[in-house]
Amino acid sequence: MMIDFATLLPFDVLIGFALAAMALNLMPGSDVMFATACGMTGGPKLGIAAAFGISLGSLCHVLLTAFGLSAFLMALPWAFETIKWLGVGYLVYLAIHMWRSGQASTNGPVHISTHDAIKRGMLTNILNPKVALFILALLPQFSDPDRCPLWLQLLLLGLFFTISGFVITAIYGASAGALGKYLKTHTNTLNTFSAIIIGALAVRLAWN
Repeated sequence: MMIDFATLLPFDVLIGFALAAMALNLMPGSDVMFATACGMTGGPKLGIAAAFGISLGSLCHVLLTAFGLSAFLMALPWAFETIKWLGVGYLVYLAIHMWRSGQASTNGPVHISTHDAIKRGMLTNILNPKVALFILALLPQFSDPDRCPLWLQLLLLGLFFTISGFVITAIYGASAGALGKYLKTHTNTLNTFSAIIIGALAVRLAWN
């Protein structure tokens, strides 16, 4: 069966959502901070890889929202808190790892593979229930049950949000990586600073 996308997502709705998504993605948050830390540590390629992992995590939250599982999760305070503190613990682990590397007398930066950057970015985002809550609050505002199927509307909006988020976050990460290239003589300082950034993410998640 053919789907009329003009009816599914009218132009005015799509433009409104695009503006909202870009504005929200441009605001430096935990995703930008993580990609920036990875970029400063491992260069532009690692910053972009971290952004890709973060986007995969966002896509997981979009799928949960589209199929109604996020609403179920938000209705269970204990589940929300469990995921929240798992995320805090994971960020603390990453911060300690980078901090120790920064204090070590090494001649190079922390060696993190592209695969590790993607995995860490994805886990950091998945284990942040605030992202699930944010997506759950945003997407339905631009959907309409009369333009069925509703799940498809949420999925398409979520895909757009994820793609735009990747582009913007990748720019942040790559820019931080380019800056880091000029500071290679201070790699230990970069690792320590990256550890402080990620540690701040853990505090922010725990505080909220």
